[in-house]
Amino acid sequence: MNRPWSMVPLRELLTPVSRPEAVDPQKTYHILGAHWYAKGLYTKDIKSGSQIQAKNLYRAEQGDFVYNRLFAWKGSFAVASEENHGCYVSNEFPCFLVNQNRIDSRYLWRYFSRAGIWEEAFGLSTGGTPTSRNRLKEDKLLAMKMPLPPVEEQRRIVAKINELASKIEEARCLRRKAMAEAETLLPSEISYLFSKGKENGWTTEFLRDYMIDDCYGTSEKTSDDNSGTPIFRMGNIQSGRLDLRDLRYLHLNDKDRAKLLLKKGDILVNRTNSAELVGKCAVFDLEGEYGFASYLIRLCLDKDRAEPRLVASYINSPTGRAYMFSERKQMTGQANVNATKLKALPIALPSLPEQRRIVAYLDGLQAKVEVLKHLQSQSSTELDALLPSILDKAFKGEL
Repeated sequence: MNRPWSMVPLRELLTPVSRPEAVDPQKTYHILGAHWYAKGLYTKDIKSGSQIQAKNLYRAEQGDFVYNRLFAWKGSFAVASEENHGCYVSNEFPCFLVNQNRIDSRYLWRYFSRAGIWEEAFGLSTGGTPTSRNRLKEDKLLAMKMPLPPVEEQRRIVAKINELASKIEEARCLRRKAMAEAETLLPSEISYLFSKGKENGWTTEFLRDYMIDDCYGTSEKTSDDNSGTPIFRMGNIQSGRLDLRDLRYLHLNDKDRAKLLLKKGDILVNRTNSAELVGKCAVFDLEGEYGFASYLIRLCLDKDRAEPRLVASYINSPTGRAYMFSERKQMTGQANVNATKLKALPIALPSLPEQRRIVAYLDGLQAKVEVLKHLQSQSSTELDALLPSILDKAFKGEL
């Protein structure tokens, strides 16, 4: 049941305060910004006065209510913490003293942590287009009204919100842990299967022994002209799959078409990337014509001896990644694995029927992982909706 709290204008609760200081070229300033969505203040810059163009900065103190005029509609509201004390803001960040006899600062911050109040701020902002130039002026802010129960009731509400928010964060941590475990399940299983290969009679050879061809991609400049052939680049290999977003295109002549067009079962390996990502790969299994760029190597396997998806799974597994990391050639900002090193990857494979059985098993495991990830994504959406709902109830007097 809603409680009969009076609606009080903020001008009765907040007092504008300004602590201007002339910028001293010899002094170092910690300059604050305000995160969107009421996530608090942060140190945006540390600059010497000689690097600052403004004539004045404004000192913030612990307990100040601070907002960004330009992004009030994005929830740039905060209460200065002990860490923010003595730092500085620009003239776009009005500061206010909070009347502690009438309102608890934590209650005020929680009230301004709601999407509804950001929408109200947007409606009161002026400045035209673009929206990012709209400003919520101080007189408009101070005219806004908020429900004001007694201070003791405010503290009870804040304590209840914090208790529930803590439980939500605990649930988020468990969800993140479950998601991380789901992400490692398949790679770990692949590494385990291959580690037991020798015991199961698998013969260790090298990747080159299962190959019939390898080829580097084109170094020709691509464009966004989609009348050409789509060209895969290193960013199109994501989590062991080909990602069709952000494709580039190239008009291929007959010679290049014969060399660069991919066939189903070809493995694309990223030969140049960061040390952590070099050697990632994916199997081409799409309809239509696609080519590939120079930072990729195409591997064509003897399909009578090797199942491409199993080989690619091994290359992407922790064991395969460790090999790529150890054999990489480090360059400035990037690492490289050439075709010779790639083909020297030790790999043990069972008979072709057994390879196909393993691939079917891994497909089933992947399907279960995808279901788990989907459920985790749903729970994340539900968790994200909980705190806004709690805040809405709190300020209606229903908490």
